[in-house]
Amino acid sequence: MENDNQPKNSAHPLYMLLHSEEIEEFNTQREIHDDFSVLKGLDFRGLDLRGAELNGFDLSDGYFRQTDLRGLDLRTCNLQGASLRSAKISGTYFPDELSPDEILMSLNHGTRLRYR
Repeated sequence: MENDNQPKNSAHPLYMLLHSEEIEEFNTQREIHDDFSVLKGLDFRGLDLRGAELNGFDLSDGYFRQTDLRGLDLRTCNLQGASLRSAKISGTYFPDELSPDEILMSLNHGTRLRYR
């Protein structure tokens, strides 16, 4: 039986650009896409996403294990249910609705983020 909570891959062009770490092209292409839910529930494990302009994207239920998120502004992203196990987050802005303890639990134990 397939588990719907498992991270998925996608053939969407924006996801493919991120997955191949073509960050500059992603930042250019995001302007022509108006559906910011296309990255929901996807697998970002081990990627270097530094410099990606992710503001406004729905990243809920995403899997960010060992992903480099340093310096990103995620304040306007939906991160509900995302997992940050062992991600690099130095200088990253998170939504105000996520407590530091919640982020730390996800980093250390892989728990899914919950908004307060």
